[in-house]
Amino acid sequence: MMSVLWIVLPYSALLSFIIGHFWRYRHDRFGWYSTGPEADRAQRIGGTAFRVGLAGIIAAQLTDLLVSGPNSHPDNTFYVVVVAVEICAVLCATVGAVLLFVPDMIGSPGRPVISPLDRITFPMLVASLLTRVAIKFDPNSSENGYRTAETLFTWFRSLWTLHPNPEAMVHAPFIYQARGLVLMLFVAIWPYTRLASILAEPVYWLIRRIRSEPPTGRPRELSTP
Repeated sequence: MMSVLWIVLPYSALLSFIIGHFWRYRHDRFGWYSTGPEADRAQRIGGTAFRVGLAGIIAAQLTDLLVSGPNSHPDNTFYVVVVAVEICAVLCATVGAVLLFVPDMIGSPGRPVISPLDRITFPMLVASLLTRVAIKFDPNSSENGYRTAETLFTWFRSLWTLHPNPEAMVHAPFIYQARGLVLMLFVAIWPYTRLASILAEPVYWLIRRIRSEPPTGRPRELSTP
């Protein structure tokens, strides 16, 4: 059971993440949900807010992961900055997620944009937020005994080596185990939800923008009537 939960499941989630993106690209080019001009203003604002917030969360989490020691968090001043960035990013992403998901879940949209996986995505976002708050304010975690570094970070780093370390999670408190399971499920279903479309949309916009520009040094040719 230890190997299934903390070795097989994370690698399976990563495989689902990779294969899912290839499948979505071939299936619909990530295009079955859009926050472009055809969407209402609230959804456009929600899409932008969610992208900015998610980018901030990922940046803060990666910084914490890379800078933390085996059992201690970064220096106080730097750690305070990381936490402040993460709090602002979480608020931004939360507002964006509410604007994106809640209207379609309680209303009757003109097109079927809500899939079964979309319906569990918002609860998954809430679970991710609550577990993050719980481990952030764990009273048993301190500067000299940073439980996140001792459990989640140690386990996650080991997955990228040839020697995974599931023991770090087996002996972790329940809330840290719940956090790991929530993140694995989130990664596994990500490509099959509207979140993948929302993040892919600006990439497609940038590609179209680059392709529409003329080569450097050559003026755009005007079409004749």
